[in-house]
Amino acid sequence: MQLVFRLFWQPGAAMSAILDRGSLLFATVAALASSFILQGAVPWLPLSFFAPLLVLGALYVPATVLTANLLGRLGAFGVVFRRDYSALLTCTLMAFTASRVPAALGAWLLSPLLQTSDFAQAPWARPLLGMAIVAPIQIVYFAFLMFFAVRTVFGFENGLSAAVVGLSWIPLVVAVPLLGALTSILGFLASPFFLLYAWYFLSSEFRGLGDGFRSRQNFHRMMQAAAINPHDGEAQYQLGLIYQQRRQITEAIQRFQTAVAIDPSLTDAHFQLGRIARQQGRLRDALAHFQTVIDQDERHSSSEVLRELGGLYVTARQYADARHELETYVGRRPYDPEGLYYLGQALEGLGETAPARERYTGAIEAVRTAPQYRQRIVARWSRLAQRQLSKLP
Repeated sequence: MQLVFRLFWQPGAAMSAILDRGSLLFATVAALASSFILQGAVPWLPLSFFAPLLVLGALYVPATVLTANLLGRLGAFGVVFRRDYSALLTCTLMAFTASRVPAALGAWLLSPLLQTSDFAQAPWARPLLGMAIVAPIQIVYFAFLMFFAVRTVFGFENGLSAAVVGLSWIPLVVAVPLLGALTSILGFLASPFFLLYAWYFLSSEFRGLGDGFRSRQNFHRMMQAAAINPHDGEAQYQLGLIYQQRRQITEAIQRFQTAVAIDPSLTDAHFQLGRIARQQGRLRDALAHFQTVIDQDERHSSSEVLRELGGLYVTARQYADARHELETYVGRRPYDPEGLYYLGQALEGLGETAPARERYTGAIEAVRTAPQYRQRIVARWSRLAQRQLSKLP
């Protein structure tokens, strides 16, 4: 229940905590209880209290996983579904439970007005008025919480997370005329005979859907236990990666800083601190961490530290320094579109238009010929390169 209420003031951190400590059983019971309470407070709602659980579990969450997989190109849908379905369903049900609170409050406050309204006296009017009051409040807040759920579970950027949440509503809109039939189906599925039959024959499949969620929680618990050791910097680094993937940058920075304080030779932690600092515009901090990485291992992460350092110099308009680092990097990895784009910017800044054009064209070609699973990841550099090409004389 603490995690449910935490969603109201710290939705991002709450979703991360749900992934670490959440329970699908509790989330299911809480969602059913919240629906039952709202149904009691607003008896003129036209849906059964257990209908939303069926819609979320059987329709909305699979549609969200599919949308995330299509937009994010995460891999084979079957693998992604088995890995992330239970985690996303748990976060979704917790978000649904939290969204019921303002909906129930709005319905409770406005219910007396409906009782005295002449329009609401018609038998067909109250369900319509009830949905008009409850649905907008809950839908808006539920979508807001689902943004954090998608961003945390899949590790997407803000724009992609918003797109997934926006498009995942399409199956629900299509299914609205079928809610009555879905409710009848749920009544059949809830029969003791069918549940016993399903558990006997499909229990292994249901358990398999939760394996990814349990593995994720077990790994986090193992890292938390290892992090108790004040001399284990690697555990702190691994926890930092988890928070970074969930877009909890403040917690990630704290873990990475603890890791390098324990073991200054942890090149990976310095590299991640430099990347975060560069993204946040703290160029001096980023330069210090990147220089530490170069001093320890110039070819760290397939020489990507040179690309990051070159991009930093481009931001600082130190084009000659950027050219030096990026030419070394592109010489080692000639088909990396990000490195080619940064080198094009450095050359453009130095007034070398023709070589800059060549590098931008190379970035576009590198994206076009990249494996399909990588094209979404690197497509941004093709778009930026095309934009810069259009500006060149």
